[in-house]
Amino acid sequence: MSEDRSGQPRSWLEKISDLFTDEPRTRQDLKDIVREAAERSIVDTETLTIIEGALQVSDMQVRDIMIPRSQMTSIQENESLKEYLPRIIDSAHSRFPVISENPNEVSGILLAKDLLPLVVKDNADDFRVRDILRPAIFVPESKRLNVLLREFRSNRNHMAIVVDEFGGVAGLVTIEDVLEQIVGDIEDEHDFDDEENNIKEVDPGIYTVKALTPLSDFNEALDAKLPNADFDTIGGIVTHHFGRVPECNESIRIEGMKFRVINGTSRQINLLEVHTED
Repeated sequence: MSEDRSGQPRSWLEKISDLFTDEPRTRQDLKDIVREAAERSIVDTETLTIIEGALQVSDMQVRDIMIPRSQMTSIQENESLKEYLPRIIDSAHSRFPVISENPNEVSGILLAKDLLPLVVKDNADDFRVRDILRPAIFVPESKRLNVLLREFRSNRNHMAIVVDEFGGVAGLVTIEDVLEQIVGDIEDEHDFDDEENNIKEVDPGIYTVKALTPLSDFNEALDAKLPNADFDTIGGIVTHHFGRVPECNESIRIEGMKFRVINGTSRQINLLEVHTED
């Protein structure tokens, strides 16, 4: 709890009154006020999560949440419809970056719905994907998420290509990725929900792990030796090592592995990124 200049804890009413004064105050002070409001049932926990998420977004950059290039489902401009259509169906995504012969050049964005007219046409073999591409939007890895969200809303775009400092394609980011940082996980066709998919390898030595994954399953899958006598889930042991519920993008090392929170609320961790190698 925050203290006044005399060292005494400030009351709830004093904290509220501070919001309407010109005195300097920090973002942490605001978080403390909102959390105390939730404890007193002045706001519900869902509201608390959204407020904390909105505050957190202004501190995060695109690189913190982007889908890396290695995980992008993309289409080569010189591919035929028959070659990439199965990939579109299997992914169940709605938007796809289309890459030219140069792997660092994105020709545009293909919307899956724009392929529907081909169903009633007889000359689908003559179809050229570049004829129906939407313009691609490019953003740097360092762009703040609150700025990106504002641009998504004003430009009515749902996807942006992320470029690194050399202009190469680093990954992509969607409006859903940003919104999930504010409101929590949005379940859709991109998410993995089956119990056997609690752990998903996204790159060599890098895994996406649901926080509710049993520690025994985690140890077996990653050949780890985390103690499971006092904790049932990987989220439980990570929270224990933090000593509190960590915020999104916070990381910690446990038994030689790096754990980064990539989705969660003020009450619990939902999803972790685990690096087993330095």
